Amino acid sequence: MSADAASVLFNRLLARGKFRHVQVLLRLAELGSVQRTADAIAMTQSGVTQTLAYLEKLLGARLFERHARGVRPTPICLDLLPVARQLMLGLADGAGVVAARQHQGEGMVRLIGSAAATNGLLLSALTAFVAHAPRITVHLREAEGGEQLLAIGRGEVDLVACRKPQVLPEGWEFHALRTDRFAVVCRAGNRLARAARVKLEDLAGLTWLQLPANVDARARFDELVRRLLGPVTTYPVVTISPTMLWWLLRHRDLAALLPLNLLRPLLDAGEMVELNVGPLDALQPLGLLRPIGRLGDAAERLADFMKTFAYDERALSSSI
Repeated sequence: MSADAASVLFNRLLARGKFRHVQVLLRLAELGSVQRTADAIAMTQSGVTQTLAYLEKLLGARLFERHARGVRPTPICLDLLPVARQLMLGLADGAGVVAARQHQGEGMVRLIGSAAATNGLLLSALTAFVAHAPRITVHLREAEGGEQLLAIGRGEVDLVACRKPQVLPEGWEFHALRTDRFAVVCRAGNRLARAARVKLEDLAGLTWLQLPANVDARARFDELVRRLLGPVTTYPVVTISPTMLWWLLRHRDLAALLPLNLLRPLLDAGEMVELNVGPLDALQPLGLLRPIGRLGDAAERLADFMKTFAYDERALSSSI
C-alpha cells in the first residue's frame, strides 16, 4: 500500500469507523464464532455479521475466513489485532480519566509496578497515599522490564515503580527510593531460622526453590551452589510467579535466594526469615521512573508523595 493509499484509508476510518467495529474484530478473533461473539457483547448474530461486513468494506480487505466450526482471522486481521488491542486499552484509559473526574475526583494515575517494587514499595506507599489523597484514582498493573518499556513507548503509563534500568528510556528519569539486595530466606519454622549465623554446610542440607535460568537471581543461586560442600536438593517447580513463590515458601519447608524486597511483606509479617549467611550482592535500587517535566497533577502528587514516604520510612528505620 502506498503512502497516499494509507492516508486515504486513515481518513476513511476517522470519518466512518466506530469503536464497536474494533470490539467486534477483537471478540471474533478471540472466540472464533459469530454467535458466541454476539452473546458476549449483547448483539444479535445478524448484527455482528453486518458489522463485520461493513468493517471489511471500509478496510477493503477480508478479515475472517469461515470454516465448519466458526471463523478464523486472515493474515491481515492478525496484523491488525495488536493495533486494535491498543486502541481499546486507550479507550478504557480515557473512560477511566473521565470517570475519575466526574465522581468528584482529582484525576487518575496510570501506574506500572514490577513485582519487587510492588511488594517492597507500593504495598505500603499506595495505601498511605489513598489515605492522603482519596480523590485520586490509581490504576495499577504489574509488569516487568520489556513490558514496562513497551507501555512507555506506547504512552500507556504515567509512572513506573521498578528497579533502576541499565538504560533509561528517552525523555524519562529515575528517582531511587529504596535499596535492595539478594537474601537467603526460609519460612519461620525452618530449623535454621533462629541461628545467629548459618554456615555454608548448613545451607547444603536445605531444599531449594529455583527461579528460571534467565533470571539474575538464578545466576547468583548457581554461584552459591558452587561454593557449597556438596550437591543441593531442589524443589521440582521452577517459577518466577510471585504468587507461586509466596505460596511455596509459606507452605513448604524450602529456602530460596531472592531479592529482599520481593518478600518484604512476608518478612515484615514474620512468616519468612532472612538467614544470616554473610554479605550478598547488592541490587540496583527500587524507585520511580517518570517522564521529565510532563506529568499531570495527579501523577505529580503521587510521585512527590512516594519520595516523601520513602524518606520518612528510612528515617524511621534508622532511628529504631
